[in-house]
Amino acid sequence: MTSSLALSLVTFVYLGCSVLYLFYLVFKSDIVGKLATWASIAGLALNTYGLVKRWVESYQMGMGHAPLSNLYESLVFFAWAIMLLYLLMEWKYQQRSIGLFATPFAFFAMAYASFSTSVDSKIQPLIPALKSNWLIAHVVTCFLGYAGFAVACGLSIMYLIWGKRRRGGKGPLSFIPDGATLEEISYKMILIGFLLLSAGIITGSVWAHSAWGTYWSWDPKETWSLITWLVYATLLHVRFMKGWSGNQVALLSVVGFVCVLFTYFGVNFLLSGLHSYATG
Repeated sequence: MTSSLALSLVTFVYLGCSVLYLFYLVFKSDIVGKLATWASIAGLALNTYGLVKRWVESYQMGMGHAPLSNLYESLVFFAWAIMLLYLLMEWKYQQRSIGLFATPFAFFAMAYASFSTSVDSKIQPLIPALKSNWLIAHVVTCFLGYAGFAVACGLSIMYLIWGKRRRGGKGPLSFIPDGATLEEISYKMILIGFLLLSAGIITGSVWAHSAWGTYWSWDPKETWSLITWLVYATLLHVRFMKGWSGNQVALLSVVGFVCVLFTYFGVNFLLSGLHSYATG
């Protein structure tokens, strides 16, 4: 199976996961919930295969680089990272209902990568500035951080809709975690994302120095990465120091992920700079 075929199939598997988690929540069926989990594991495995296969294919084509160098590959890795973090969270907390608010992010990333006419899925040679060992460290840390923020955003949306309501009783709400649990998991996802984004900014600065001779050039993507970092730093500060909780923190989490999306997509398409061709 080629990497393109495998990754195209991943899109539909992640769509199926989202539907299964919806059915699990609506019909309160443990069987459907288990199917959703196993489908997510299968999708992650196929996603992993597609990334590894694409890496191998790049060597076979004489290019030989990690599949992290353009918008298509970053979207595929972003989806992979979201599913990995979500499944680890589901395994730790045994809360399948959260899948309805996490797996759609992975699906939309894959769908955009697979079907958008503005995304070129061909394996391409690296431009000179990207031929660095820092490429993998920078992109991996940034996008794992973005994935943590994506899952936290899903949890925050879930909190804003249902967080104040008690568990138990009849109907789909009986499978919804209580507000305190949602807040705890969201906080941990944000903390993971914040630490990884910090590492991504640091590795990116080192990479920039080796490529362009400067650690920071106020390139649009660098600037918006810093804005995103400051939003989440503010969130962590007000939670620890000011005692913010509930809807306030949830809304700030959503705002933070909007900044992530603009850093990722808006800068690439609306602003020109050193990162116009890149992903981090």
